[in-house]
Amino acid sequence: MEICFHNATLVNGYSVMHDCAVLIKQYKIIDVFNEARFKQKQFKPETKFVDLKGAYIAPGLIDTHIHGIGGFGTDDMSPESILKMSEILPQYGVTSFIPTLYSAPKEKLFKGMISILKAMGHEKGARILGMHLEGPFISPERLGVQSPDAISPVDLEYMKEIIAIGQGNIINMTVAPELKGMRELALMCVDQGIILQSGHSNATYKQMVEAMQARIMHVTHLFNAMSRIHHRDPGVVGAVFIHPELSCEIIADGFHINPDIVKFLFKCKPVDKVVLVTDALKPTKQKAKHLFANGEEVYLDKCFLRKSDDVIAGSALTMIEGVKNLVSWGLPIEQAVQTASYNPANIMKQEHLGLIAPGYDADLVVFDKNFKVLKTIIKGNVFEKGICK
Repeated sequence: MEICFHNATLVNGYSVMHDCAVLIKQYKIIDVFNEARFKQKQFKPETKFVDLKGAYIAPGLIDTHIHGIGGFGTDDMSPESILKMSEILPQYGVTSFIPTLYSAPKEKLFKGMISILKAMGHEKGARILGMHLEGPFISPERLGVQSPDAISPVDLEYMKEIIAIGQGNIINMTVAPELKGMRELALMCVDQGIILQSGHSNATYKQMVEAMQARIMHVTHLFNAMSRIHHRDPGVVGAVFIHPELSCEIIADGFHINPDIVKFLFKCKPVDKVVLVTDALKPTKQKAKHLFANGEEVYLDKCFLRKSDDVIAGSALTMIEGVKNLVSWGLPIEQAVQTASYNPANIMKQEHLGLIAPGYDADLVVFDKNFKVLKTIIKGNVFEKGICK
Protein backbone atom coordinates (compact mmCIF):
# COMPACT_ATOMS: atom_id res chain seq x y z
CA MET A 1 0.00 0.00 0.00
CA GLU A 2 1.09 3.54 -0.75
CA ILE A 3 0.84 6.30 1.85
CA CYS A 4 1.12 9.97 0.91
CA PHE A 5 1.94 12.44 3.69
CA HIS A 6 1.08 15.90 2.37
CA ASN A 7 0.65 19.51 3.47
CA ALA A 8 3.91 19.07 5.37
CA THR A 9 7.02 21.13 6.13
CA LEU A 10 9.87 18.88 5.05
CA VAL A 11 13.15 19.17 6.96
CA ASN A 12 16.18 17.47 5.45
CA GLY A 13 19.79 18.00 6.39
CA TYR A 14 20.22 20.61 3.70
CA SER A 15 16.90 22.41 3.37
CA VAL A 16 13.40 23.20 4.62
CA MET A 17 10.57 22.80 2.09
CA HIS A 18 7.10 24.11 2.82
CA ASP A 19 3.89 22.70 1.32
CA CYS A 20 5.53 19.38 0.64
CA ALA A 21 4.41 15.78 0.16
CA VAL A 22 6.19 12.47 0.69
CA LEU A 23 4.98 9.29 -0.98
CA ILE A 24 6.02 5.94 0.48
CA LYS A 25 5.35 2.40 -0.62
CA GLN A 26 5.95 -0.44 1.79
CA TYR A 27 9.44 0.17 3.20
CA LYS A 28 10.72 2.84 0.80
CA ILE A 29 10.30 6.51 -0.06
CA ILE A 30 9.31 6.62 -3.72
CA ASP A 31 8.72 10.34 -4.33
CA VAL A 32 8.96 13.81 -2.76
CA PHE A 33 7.13 16.75 -4.34
CA ASN A 34 5.38 20.04 -3.62
CA GLU A 35 1.70 20.54 -2.85
CA ALA A 36 0.95 21.93 -6.31
CA ARG A 37 2.21 18.74 -7.91
CA PHE A 38 0.31 16.73 -5.27
CA LYS A 39 -2.96 18.23 -6.52
CA GLN A 40 -2.13 17.26 -10.12
CA LYS A 41 -0.59 13.86 -9.50
CA GLN A 42 -2.37 10.64 -10.41
CA PHE A 43 -2.34 8.23 -7.48
CA LYS A 44 -3.23 4.57 -7.27
CA PRO A 45 -6.77 3.91 -6.02
CA GLU A 46 -5.50 2.23 -2.82
CA THR A 47 -3.24 5.17 -1.83
CA LYS A 48 -3.85 6.41 1.71
CA PHE A 49 -3.58 10.19 2.26
CA VAL A 50 -2.45 11.78 5.53
CA ASP A 51 -2.79 15.58 5.88
CA LEU A 52 -0.03 16.78 8.24
CA LYS A 53 -1.50 20.30 8.45
CA GLY A 54 1.86 22.03 8.14
CA ALA A 55 3.71 19.90 10.71
CA TYR A 56 7.38 19.09 10.21
CA ILE A 57 8.33 15.80 8.58
CA ALA A 58 11.97 14.78 8.93
CA PRO A 59 14.15 11.70 8.54
CA GLY A 60 13.79 9.35 11.50
CA LEU A 61 16.15 10.13 14.36
CA ILE A 62 19.05 7.72 14.93
CA ASP A 63 20.58 7.34 18.39
CA THR A 64 24.04 5.80 18.09
CA HIS A 65 24.86 5.95 21.82
CA ILE A 66 22.11 4.94 24.23
CA HIS A 67 22.13 2.68 27.31
CA GLY A 68 18.45 2.64 28.13
CA ILE A 69 15.10 4.36 28.53
CA GLY A 70 11.87 3.95 30.48
CA GLY A 71 13.32 1.59 33.06
CA PHE A 72 14.81 -0.78 30.47
CA GLY A 73 18.41 -0.93 29.37
CA THR A 74 21.42 -2.83 28.16
CA ASP A 75 22.61 -3.37 31.75
CA ASP A 76 19.63 -5.71 32.25
CA MET A 77 21.51 -8.18 30.03
CA SER A 78 18.27 -9.47 28.49
CA PRO A 79 16.83 -9.33 24.96
CA GLU A 80 13.43 -8.49 26.46
CA SER A 81 14.79 -5.25 27.90
CA ILE A 82 16.38 -4.27 24.57
CA LEU A 83 13.06 -4.92 22.84
CA LYS A 84 11.27 -2.72 25.38
CA MET A 85 13.69 0.08 24.47
CA SER A 86 12.69 -0.47 20.84
CA GLU A 87 9.01 -0.10 21.73
CA ILE A 88 9.50 3.10 23.75
CA LEU A 89 11.86 5.02 21.46
CA PRO A 90 9.36 5.87 18.64
CA GLN A 91 7.57 8.15 21.13
CA TYR A 92 10.67 10.35 20.93
CA GLY A 93 11.09 10.26 17.16
CA VAL A 94 13.74 7.53 17.13
CA THR A 95 13.48 5.04 14.27
CA SER A 96 16.89 3.34 14.67
CA PHE A 97 19.31 2.94 17.55
CA ILE A 98 22.57 1.30 18.57
CA PRO A 99 22.28 -0.18 22.09
CA THR A 100 25.45 0.67 24.01
CA LEU A 101 27.23 -1.59 26.49
CA TYR A 102 29.57 -0.34 29.20
CA SER A 103 32.83 -2.14 29.89
CA ALA A 104 32.20 -5.30 31.90
CA PRO A 105 34.02 -8.46 32.91
CA LYS A 106 34.28 -10.80 29.93
CA GLU A 107 31.36 -13.12 30.75
CA LYS A 108 29.05 -10.22 31.52
CA LEU A 109 30.09 -8.30 28.40
CA PHE A 110 29.45 -11.34 26.24
CA LYS A 111 26.06 -11.87 27.90
CA GLY A 112 25.13 -8.27 27.08
CA MET A 113 26.25 -8.68 23.48
CA ILE A 114 24.27 -11.90 23.09
CA SER A 115 21.16 -10.20 24.50
CA ILE A 116 21.38 -7.57 21.75
CA LEU A 117 21.91 -10.23 19.07
CA LYS A 118 18.86 -12.16 20.29
CA ALA A 119 16.74 -8.99 20.17
CA MET A 120 17.75 -8.05 16.63
CA GLY A 121 15.08 -8.89 14.08
CA HIS A 122 12.30 -9.04 16.68
CA GLU A 123 11.75 -5.30 17.18
CA LYS A 124 8.24 -3.90 17.42
CA GLY A 125 9.46 -0.31 17.25
CA ALA A 126 12.80 1.34 16.55
CA ARG A 127 15.25 -0.79 14.61
CA ILE A 128 18.41 -2.13 16.23
CA LEU A 129 21.27 -1.41 13.84
CA GLY A 130 23.88 -3.32 15.82
CA MET A 131 25.80 -2.68 19.01
CA HIS A 132 28.16 -0.04 20.43
CA LEU A 133 30.80 -1.23 22.89
CA GLU A 134 31.90 1.61 25.19
CA GLY A 135 35.07 -0.22 26.21
CA PRO A 136 36.69 -2.35 27.53
CA PHE A 137 39.91 -0.91 26.06
CA ILE A 138 39.67 2.51 27.71
CA SER A 139 41.84 4.62 30.03
CA PRO A 140 41.79 4.01 33.80
CA GLU A 141 42.39 7.77 34.13
CA ARG A 142 39.16 8.71 32.34
CA LEU A 143 36.65 6.16 33.55
CA GLY A 144 33.68 8.38 34.36
CA VAL A 145 31.36 5.95 36.14
CA GLN A 146 32.77 2.88 34.47
CA SER A 147 34.26 0.27 36.79
CA PRO A 148 38.07 -0.04 36.95
CA ASP A 149 37.60 -3.81 37.31
CA ALA A 150 35.77 -4.00 33.99
CA ILE A 151 38.36 -2.44 31.67
CA SER A 152 41.28 -4.13 29.99
CA PRO A 153 44.63 -3.32 28.41
CA VAL A 154 44.64 -3.92 24.67
CA ASP A 155 44.42 -7.67 24.17
CA LEU A 156 44.21 -8.85 20.56
CA GLU A 157 43.09 -12.37 21.51
CA TYR A 158 40.30 -10.89 23.65
CA MET A 159 39.31 -8.66 20.71
CA LYS A 160 39.11 -11.74 18.47
CA GLU A 161 36.68 -13.27 20.96
CA ILE A 162 34.63 -10.05 21.02
CA ILE A 163 34.48 -10.04 17.22
CA ALA A 164 33.39 -13.68 17.17
CA ILE A 165 30.61 -13.07 19.72
CA GLY A 166 29.46 -9.98 17.77
CA GLN A 167 28.86 -11.98 14.58
CA GLY A 168 29.43 -8.93 12.40
CA ASN A 169 27.02 -6.74 14.37
CA ILE A 170 29.47 -4.50 16.24
CA ILE A 171 28.86 -1.13 14.60
CA ASN A 172 31.08 1.10 16.75
CA MET A 173 33.45 0.80 19.68
CA THR A 174 34.87 3.39 22.06
CA VAL A 175 38.60 3.02 22.75
CA ALA A 176 41.44 5.03 24.27
CA PRO A 177 43.93 5.60 21.40
CA GLU A 178 46.90 6.02 23.75
CA LEU A 179 46.82 2.44 25.02
CA LYS A 180 49.76 0.23 24.05
CA GLY A 181 48.85 -2.03 21.14
CA MET A 182 45.95 0.14 19.98
CA ARG A 183 47.24 0.48 16.41
CA GLU A 184 47.16 -3.29 15.92
CA LEU A 185 43.68 -3.46 17.42
CA ALA A 186 42.53 -0.59 15.19
CA LEU A 187 43.75 -2.34 12.06
CA MET A 188 41.91 -5.48 13.15
CA CYS A 189 38.72 -3.45 13.55
CA VAL A 190 39.15 -1.75 10.18
CA ASP A 191 39.29 -5.21 8.62
CA GLN A 192 36.01 -6.08 10.40
CA GLY A 193 34.24 -2.83 9.46
CA ILE A 194 34.02 -1.70 13.09
CA ILE A 195 34.03 2.10 13.54
CA LEU A 196 36.37 3.12 16.35
CA GLN A 197 35.72 6.19 18.50
CA SER A 198 38.17 7.97 20.80
CA GLY A 199 36.65 8.21 24.24
CA HIS A 200 37.30 7.65 27.92
CA SER A 201 40.78 8.67 26.85
CA ASN A 202 43.69 10.65 28.22
CA ALA A 203 45.40 10.82 24.82
CA THR A 204 47.80 13.59 23.95
CA TYR A 205 47.31 15.57 20.77
CA LYS A 206 50.16 13.66 19.11
CA GLN A 207 48.52 10.35 20.02
CA MET A 208 45.24 11.56 18.54
CA VAL A 209 46.95 12.45 15.26
CA GLU A 210 48.57 9.00 15.21
CA ALA A 211 45.17 7.43 15.89
CA MET A 212 43.72 9.21 12.90
CA GLN A 213 46.25 7.40 10.71
CA ALA A 214 44.74 4.13 11.95
CA ARG A 215 41.23 5.40 11.05
CA ILE A 216 40.05 6.26 14.55
CA MET A 217 38.06 9.19 13.22
CA HIS A 218 35.08 9.63 15.57
CA VAL A 219 34.97 10.90 19.18
CA THR A 220 32.63 9.75 21.96
CA HIS A 221 30.62 12.36 23.95
CA LEU A 222 32.93 15.32 23.22
CA PHE A 223 34.41 17.08 26.29
CA ASN A 224 33.31 14.33 28.66
CA ALA A 225 35.78 11.68 29.96
CA MET A 226 38.71 12.86 27.86
CA SER A 227 41.86 15.00 27.94
CA ARG A 228 40.98 18.69 27.83
CA ILE A 229 42.28 21.35 25.48
CA HIS A 230 45.51 23.07 26.62
CA HIS A 231 47.66 25.55 24.75
CA ARG A 232 50.72 23.30 25.06
CA ASP A 233 48.90 20.03 24.36
CA PRO A 234 45.47 20.28 22.72
CA GLY A 235 44.53 16.72 23.77
CA VAL A 236 41.46 14.90 22.48
CA VAL A 237 39.22 17.97 22.57
CA GLY A 238 41.75 20.13 20.75
CA ALA A 239 42.17 17.51 18.02
CA VAL A 240 38.44 17.68 17.30
CA PHE A 241 38.59 21.45 16.84
CA ILE A 242 41.82 21.44 14.85
CA HIS A 243 40.99 18.64 12.41
CA PRO A 244 37.81 19.14 10.37
CA GLU A 245 37.92 15.52 9.25
CA LEU A 246 37.33 14.24 12.80
CA SER A 247 33.68 13.74 13.73
CA CYS A 248 32.25 13.78 17.25
CA GLU A 249 29.24 13.03 19.41
CA ILE A 250 27.56 15.72 21.49
CA ILE A 251 25.06 15.34 24.33
CA ALA A 252 22.90 18.45 23.90
CA ASP A 253 21.18 18.49 27.28
CA GLY A 254 22.71 21.83 28.33
CA PHE A 255 24.62 20.17 31.17
CA HIS A 256 27.17 17.81 29.64
CA ILE A 257 28.24 20.72 27.42
CA ASN A 258 27.46 24.39 28.03
CA PRO A 259 25.17 25.70 25.24
CA ASP A 260 27.65 28.46 24.38
CA ILE A 261 30.37 25.87 23.86
CA VAL A 262 28.00 24.01 21.53
CA LYS A 263 27.55 27.24 19.56
CA PHE A 264 31.33 27.64 19.43
CA LEU A 265 31.71 24.06 18.22
CA PHE A 266 29.41 24.71 15.26
CA LYS A 267 31.39 27.83 14.36
CA CYS A 268 34.56 25.71 14.18
CA LYS A 269 33.30 22.36 12.94
CA PRO A 270 31.62 21.30 9.69
CA VAL A 271 28.00 20.50 10.54
CA ASP A 272 28.23 17.08 8.92
CA LYS A 273 30.87 16.02 11.47
CA VAL A 274 28.66 16.50 14.54
CA VAL A 275 26.37 13.69 15.77
CA LEU A 276 23.68 14.25 18.36
CA VAL A 277 23.42 11.37 20.86
CA THR A 278 21.59 10.95 24.13
CA ASP A 279 23.89 8.64 26.14
CA ALA A 280 20.59 8.09 27.96
CA LEU A 281 20.49 5.72 30.91
CA LYS A 282 17.93 3.09 31.86
CA PRO A 283 15.90 5.38 34.21
CA THR A 284 15.36 8.07 31.53
CA LYS A 285 11.62 8.92 31.59
CA GLN A 286 11.12 6.32 34.32
CA LYS A 287 8.86 7.22 37.22
CA ALA A 288 10.26 5.47 40.28
CA LYS A 289 11.42 6.47 43.74
CA HIS A 290 14.80 4.76 43.44
CA LEU A 291 16.62 4.88 40.10
CA PHE A 292 19.42 2.54 39.06
CA ALA A 293 21.84 2.43 36.14
CA ASN A 294 24.65 -0.06 35.55
CA GLY A 295 23.99 -1.57 38.97
CA GLU A 296 24.35 1.69 40.93
CA GLU A 297 21.79 4.08 42.36
CA VAL A 298 21.55 7.42 40.56
CA TYR A 299 19.47 10.55 40.94
CA LEU A 300 18.26 13.11 38.43
CA ASP A 301 19.48 16.70 38.53
CA LYS A 302 19.53 17.90 34.89
CA CYS A 303 21.37 14.66 34.15
CA PHE A 304 21.89 11.45 36.12
CA LEU A 305 24.46 11.57 38.91
CA ARG A 306 25.79 8.62 40.88
CA LYS A 307 24.29 8.86 44.33
CA SER A 308 27.42 7.68 46.15
CA ASP A 309 29.74 10.46 44.91
CA ASP A 310 27.78 12.81 42.58
CA VAL A 311 29.83 11.82 39.52
CA ILE A 312 27.94 12.30 36.22
CA ALA A 313 26.58 8.91 35.20
CA GLY A 314 24.80 9.80 31.96
CA SER A 315 22.00 11.84 30.50
CA ALA A 316 18.22 11.82 30.72
CA LEU A 317 17.94 13.27 27.22
CA THR A 318 15.78 12.10 24.33
CA MET A 319 16.71 12.70 20.71
CA ILE A 320 13.77 15.02 19.99
CA GLU A 321 14.65 17.06 23.10
CA GLY A 322 18.23 17.31 21.84
CA VAL A 323 17.04 18.61 18.47
CA LYS A 324 14.79 21.13 20.22
CA ASN A 325 17.70 22.31 22.40
CA LEU A 326 20.01 22.80 19.42
CA VAL A 327 17.38 24.91 17.67
CA SER A 328 16.81 26.97 20.84
CA TRP A 329 20.57 27.60 20.94
CA GLY A 330 20.50 29.10 17.45
CA LEU A 331 21.18 26.20 15.09
CA PRO A 332 18.92 26.19 12.01
CA ILE A 333 16.33 23.44 12.28
CA GLU A 334 17.56 21.64 9.17
CA GLN A 335 21.07 21.42 10.66
CA ALA A 336 19.77 20.30 14.05
CA VAL A 337 17.83 17.51 12.33
CA GLN A 338 20.90 16.64 10.26
CA THR A 339 22.96 15.97 13.41
CA ALA A 340 20.30 13.48 14.52
CA SER A 341 19.59 11.72 11.23
CA TYR A 342 21.83 12.07 8.18
CA ASN A 343 25.09 12.50 10.12
CA PRO A 344 24.79 9.37 12.28
CA ALA A 345 23.57 7.38 9.26
CA ASN A 346 26.51 8.55 7.17
CA ILE A 347 29.21 8.09 9.82
CA MET A 348 27.87 4.68 10.89
CA LYS A 349 27.65 3.59 7.22
CA GLN A 350 23.87 3.17 7.17
CA GLU A 351 23.47 4.47 3.62
CA HIS A 352 19.76 3.59 3.40
CA LEU A 353 18.83 5.94 6.27
CA GLY A 354 18.99 9.61 7.18
CA LEU A 355 17.37 11.46 4.26
CA ILE A 356 13.93 11.98 2.79
CA ALA A 357 14.65 11.12 -0.82
CA PRO A 358 13.55 8.45 -3.30
CA GLY A 359 15.17 5.10 -2.57
CA TYR A 360 15.76 5.70 1.13
CA ASP A 361 13.96 3.65 3.78
CA ALA A 362 10.62 5.05 4.89
CA ASP A 363 11.84 5.95 8.38
CA LEU A 364 10.35 9.33 9.25
CA VAL A 365 9.28 11.49 12.17
CA VAL A 366 6.47 14.07 12.24
CA PHE A 367 6.56 16.76 14.93
CA ASP A 368 4.94 20.13 15.57
CA LYS A 369 6.51 23.55 16.11
CA ASN A 370 6.92 22.74 19.81
CA PHE A 371 8.86 19.55 18.92
CA LYS A 372 6.09 17.30 20.12
CA VAL A 373 6.30 14.01 18.20
CA LEU A 374 3.00 13.37 16.40
CA LYS A 375 3.90 10.32 14.33
CA THR A 376 6.91 8.10 13.81
CA ILE A 377 7.14 6.01 10.67
CA ILE A 378 9.43 2.96 10.71
CA LYS A 379 9.78 0.94 7.50
CA GLY A 380 6.44 2.35 6.41
CA ASN A 381 4.63 1.46 9.66
CA VAL A 382 3.04 4.47 11.38
CA PHE A 383 3.36 4.84 15.16
CA GLU A 384 1.37 7.33 17.22
CA LYS A 385 2.23 7.70 20.91
CA GLY A 386 4.36 4.59 20.55
CA ILE A 387 1.50 2.48 19.13
CA CYS A 388 1.65 1.07 15.60
CA LYS A 389 -1.51 2.10 13.74
